Amino acid sequence: MTPFNLAVFVIGMLFLLGMITFLAGIFILAFRASSSDVKTIAAQTARLVQKGLAEEVAGLVGNASNLVDAMNQLVRTSRGIGIFLAVIGMLMMGVACWLAIQVYEISP
Repeated sequence: MTPFNLAVFVIGMLFLLGMITFLAGIFILAFRASSSDVKTIAAQTARLVQKGLAEEVAGLVGNASNLVDAMNQLVRTSRGIGIFLAVIGMLMMGVACWLAIQVYEISP
């Protein structure tokens, strides 16, 4: 294996890893941030709040608002992870392309 072939292999692997990372980020943004579990919990929490207001149970309403806040944090965290992975994947693919151009210019 020549140094040129090794460089091309490493650049190819960097690009492939970047592509996988980017797709994982997009997958998380598309499917995990708005999952059915979060929607179900939100609907149940809304019913819980209505019942708490109807029966004038202040503690139940307070706990339900804490649950809604926790769900908002969960969605924000999932979106943050998805965006982070997508950006890192794009950077890795960009670096791989830049390295490929540099190696192409140097090669005889």
